[in-house]
Amino acid sequence: MIPVLALGAAYFGVAQASEVTLWHAWRGEERAALDQLVGQYNTEHPDTTVRPVFVSYESLSSKIEAAVPRGNGPDLLVFAHEKIGAWTDEGLILPVQLPAPSDPAAGLHPVTVDALTVREQVWGWPLAYKSLALFYNRALVPEPPTTTDALVAAAAGLRGDDRWGFAWEASSAYANAAWMHGFGGGVFDGQGAVRLDSPENAAAFGFVQTLAALGPAEPSGALLTQLFNEGRVAMIANGPWFLGEVGAVDYGVAPLPAVSQTGRPAAPYVTVEALFLAREGAEARAFAAWMVGDEAAGVRHRVGKQLVANTAVPVTDPRLAAFRTQLDTAVPMPTGEAMTQTWEPLARALRRLVRGAIGPEEAAHEAQIQYTIVSRPSPSEADPTPWLIVGALALVAGIGWVAREAWRAPLARWGFAFAWVAPAFSAMTLLVVLPFLVGGAVSLFEYDQQAWTFVGFAHFVDILLARDFPLTSPLSFWSTLAVTIAWTVANVILHVGIGVALAMLLREPWVRLRGAFRALLILPWAVPSYITALIWKGMFHRQFGAINGLLVAVGLEPVSWFAQWSTAFAANVTTNTWLGFPFMMVVTLGALQAIPRDLEEAAEVDGASGWQRFVHVTLPLLKPALLPAVILGSVWTFNMFNVIYLVSGGEPDGGTDILISQAYRWAFTRGHRYGYAAAYAVLIFGVLVLYGRVANRLVGRKVV
Repeated sequence: MIPVLALGAAYFGVAQASEVTLWHAWRGEERAALDQLVGQYNTEHPDTTVRPVFVSYESLSSKIEAAVPRGNGPDLLVFAHEKIGAWTDEGLILPVQLPAPSDPAAGLHPVTVDALTVREQVWGWPLAYKSLALFYNRALVPEPPTTTDALVAAAAGLRGDDRWGFAWEASSAYANAAWMHGFGGGVFDGQGAVRLDSPENAAAFGFVQTLAALGPAEPSGALLTQLFNEGRVAMIANGPWFLGEVGAVDYGVAPLPAVSQTGRPAAPYVTVEALFLAREGAEARAFAAWMVGDEAAGVRHRVGKQLVANTAVPVTDPRLAAFRTQLDTAVPMPTGEAMTQTWEPLARALRRLVRGAIGPEEAAHEAQIQYTIVSRPSPSEADPTPWLIVGALALVAGIGWVAREAWRAPLARWGFAFAWVAPAFSAMTLLVVLPFLVGGAVSLFEYDQQAWTFVGFAHFVDILLARDFPLTSPLSFWSTLAVTIAWTVANVILHVGIGVALAMLLREPWVRLRGAFRALLILPWAVPSYITALIWKGMFHRQFGAINGLLVAVGLEPVSWFAQWSTAFAANVTTNTWLGFPFMMVVTLGALQAIPRDLEEAAEVDGASGWQRFVHVTLPLLKPALLPAVILGSVWTFNMFNVIYLVSGGEPDGGTDILISQAYRWAFTRGHRYGYAAAYAVLIFGVLVLYGRVANRLVGRKVV
């Protein structure tokens, strides 16, 4: 019906409205402002229909990269400028025309335009910006410090029992960029090369170490919010997102103080949200230009509470005005692969620096070394011809084997059996076999800006020979494998030991409320693992954790759990033991129901002790049910990503990472080395297959 109406309208000369699709991830007030503006624009421009489509922020980038190259994406999209380096190289966005930043009529802050400029072309319309600034409690700090010397003096003077003068995410590379720039350093040198070990950066790290010693231990975003709202921290460095988190506190916002040693202003990174053009169209360009204009920018500021890039919009709130002032000295966050590869090396060095494990110069040097490792050149391209020949021969052999088996078991005779297993076979093929084959194929390629280069076994050789780092390095496959095996063995022993002990206890008739205890003890298994992991993470906090609170209550010193390998490993094992013992308890309880008590009573009459009865009577009868559960639990624990990632985060220095978390980091935090990560995944599969074969022999029958 719709195509017929469209043809009729065209025949009678009725103009059709052009549709402009806009993808965004705005929520709350920002989304309300966008909906208001879209409605107004559609009313004022009946020949154009703008259709906003909400896409969650977590998936927006990946959807853009998947849809736009195939012509299925939007006309416009809203995203932070940090992706334009890769998106321009991949041709996902188109250049736009803006007035020159020096033109007074431009209305757009020059820093926001600079952030969107790559290779002397502007690639988006700047909408809003975000950067750090100084939040201060007026009751404790009537006037904010304007220099770092004054900041340190104020922080030292306000420090007391459970009270601090200044706090920020001290181990965050993003949060410390302001000090690096203020000391004259930064990520890149004057020629655009990454230079993390410059003397200026080392000086900034020295300041970070001094200031961190005056603040709370292990500060996180959630902890900073709590402490500031409780009046226990007088000043924090945070961004505009913090405005909605402040409670009943009389506070102000000011630009970050200037660095006393250099006289330079502390220059934080600024992130610019912009409208990007994904598909050419005059209507899309017209709407985008209107969105950054005075009228629409005013609505986004008043209704959406945005810090808009349009300087013609008056800022009456002094707190927001402080961010406008901070923008004058802010540094646009660099884009591109090199910048992405610096985050983890900087964060790792800063974590060691803040906890006092290394000094400022060593931290800068280690950051540069780590960057060199994760940014090493891709392997050389390999000739795929031999691989294609071997693959073709393997395919022919596979078809021949299937044909031979079909000949031995004709479909006419066994058709009913094939029909029964077909659904399960299809599901396993689609959900397990095909993804594994794709992952195996990816491991033979190197990914670089959406270009795949065949490298053969180069990734496997690099991983197994540890070419880029010593065998004892946390980045080494063999070192990580040793940690993974120790992690698996320790957990399985505790899971089985605690689970069997509780099952033996809960089957005794003299235990009252056995049903209630069974229900309560299975709760750790029922709660999602990531929730449990986050709870335990908080309990292990150095300064505010419940576990250290208990240690202090009994007269012991608090422990910095993630500062050394042994305690971080113990924290991970404790958390996963809590998650894993209920499974073994349930399996054991079920198996115990099938063991006649008469056998144990007969052994007792013969004079066997309780331990002897368990070892020689109960345990042998439990083995048929318990051993398969142990194998399954071992595989689960071997790949227990949630606990490692959320509790210790691999600390200290990646020492508690296991193979699966290392594979994740190579894929997503070390320059998108998808082929290298896929090779890790294939090796993990190989280790588990080998373990399964050995375990099956020990069990005496095939269980996996």
